[in-house]
Amino acid sequence: MLTITDLTKTFGRNTAVDAVSFTVEKPAMIGIIGRSGAGKSTLLRMLNRLTDASDGLIEFEGRDVTALTGARKRTWQSDCAMIFQQFNLVPRMDVVSNVLHGTLNRRSTLATMFNLYPNADIHRAIDILDRLGIAEHAAKRAESLSGGQMQRVAIARALMQDPKIVLADEPIASLDPMNAQLVMDDLRRIHQEDGRTVIANLHTLDTARRYCDRVIGMLHGRVVFDGTPAQLTTGVARDIYGADASFSEDSTSTSLDSIDRDTQAALHAAEAAV
Repeated sequence: MLTITDLTKTFGRNTAVDAVSFTVEKPAMIGIIGRSGAGKSTLLRMLNRLTDASDGLIEFEGRDVTALTGARKRTWQSDCAMIFQQFNLVPRMDVVSNVLHGTLNRRSTLATMFNLYPNADIHRAIDILDRLGIAEHAAKRAESLSGGQMQRVAIARALMQDPKIVLADEPIASLDPMNAQLVMDDLRRIHQEDGRTVIANLHTLDTARRYCDRVIGMLHGRVVFDGTPAQLTTGVARDIYGADASFSEDSTSTSLDSIDRDTQAALHAAEAAV
C-alpha cells in the first residue's frame, strides 16, 4: 500500500530526516513519537509533498509519489490529506465554507474565485460536520469556535477530500485534555469505520498507547523504534527520547535535567505503564 524507502531531507548541512524506511501494508492507525526536532513534522510534510525529499522514495499503490508534479501531485495531496496543529482555517469564513475548501483541488479556478459549490458538496460537508458532532456550528465564523471545535472542522475539511491517508501533525498539542480526547476519538473512528490509514505525530506516549495500532519512534531524524504499543517499554522510551545513558533500570535518582520536560513526561508515562 504505502512504502517509504530511505527517505531523506537535508537543509544545508543539517539532516532533518535521515534514511527513513517503513511499509504500511494495510489501513492502520500509526503514531509517530519523538522529542522536538526529531524530524516528525518534516516526514509528514514529505509524505504529503508539501516538502520535497532530498533523497529516497515514497510509493503508494505502485505509484512513485516523489516523482509527481502538477495536477498529479495535487491529486495525491487530496488522497493524502493533512491536518495541522494550528488548524489552518480561514478565521473570518463560516465553518461549512472552510470544510468545502477540501474540494479546491478538484474545482475550477472560476468556481473557487466566486465561492461556488454544488449542492451535493454542501450537503456532504454538513453531513461530515454532523458526524463529528459540530453541525450546529456550520454557519458560524471559524474564529468564534474553541480550539477543539476548530480542529474538528479541520478534520472535516480533510474528510471532504475523501482521502485514502490522513496525516495529522501534532493534532492535539495545543488542546486541553477533554478536546484532545475528542479529536483523537474522531481520528480513531475515521480509521476504524472508514478503513483509512491515519498517521499522526503525537506529543505523548500515553496517547500513542491508547489510540494507535503501531508506533514509530524517531530520534535525530532516524527511526529508532517501530512496533506495537505494548512494546513501548521504559527502555524503548529512553532510546526514542534520547535519555542520558546513565539513566538506568537500577537507579531512579539519576538527574533528568539534561532532558527537556516533554521527554521527562514521556519517560515517566512509560514507567507508569510497565
